[in-house]
Amino acid sequence: MRLEDVIGPVMIGPSSSHTAGAARLGRLAALIWGRPVREVTIFLRGSFAATWWGHGTDLAILAGLLGFLPDDPRIPNAREEAKKKGIHWTFKEEHPDGAHPNSARFLFKDEDTSMEVVGASIGGGAVRLLEIDGFKLELSGELPALVTFHRDTPGVVASITGLLASKGLNIATLTLHRQGRGKGAAMVVELDENPQTEIMDAISRCHSEIFRVLPLKLGE
Repeated sequence: MRLEDVIGPVMIGPSSSHTAGAARLGRLAALIWGRPVREVTIFLRGSFAATWWGHGTDLAILAGLLGFLPDDPRIPNAREEAKKKGIHWTFKEEHPDGAHPNSARFLFKDEDTSMEVVGASIGGGAVRLLEIDGFKLELSGELPALVTFHRDTPGVVASITGLLASKGLNIATLTLHRQGRGKGAAMVVELDENPQTEIMDAISRCHSEIFRVLPLKLGE
């Protein structure tokens, strides 16, 4: 058990879920987007939608999108910092059935592509990404990772794990989420080190049923 699991995260207040968690969620969403944030719409759900103004959830999410950590003293000025970076953002509220009580949906856009990410603050400042472009998954952001999107076909997982082993990369955790037998699937592979571009390129070519690979690089 970590110390912060007992006393909570070091953060700019007032709430570990609505501020520390929100900042980490924004940061994780931006990292998986993998591009400079230019335009983003954030749809707040559950208690995020109910209390975001009073708890500063919007400031925390914006700060996370800028790459700030939960204890960054610039969080109260996140709007001004985002304007300096030329980010166009909008906050909206939505109430889908079955949504996590502290969650948000991010819609990122730039000139040639877009990405939709759903994530949640799960308490004590911890977060999870729960969906990427409609694919359900679970990504903690606590370790470097790669996310593959592929068709549920025999041999895909073996091809990926075999390639990682051949490159000397150690797998910390692996979770697979499929939409049904023979349908689309997403796999999250947490690693002990950041996946480099050549690894991502090799994985994208290692099996014909892999159609997308996303890296999560930490500390760069």
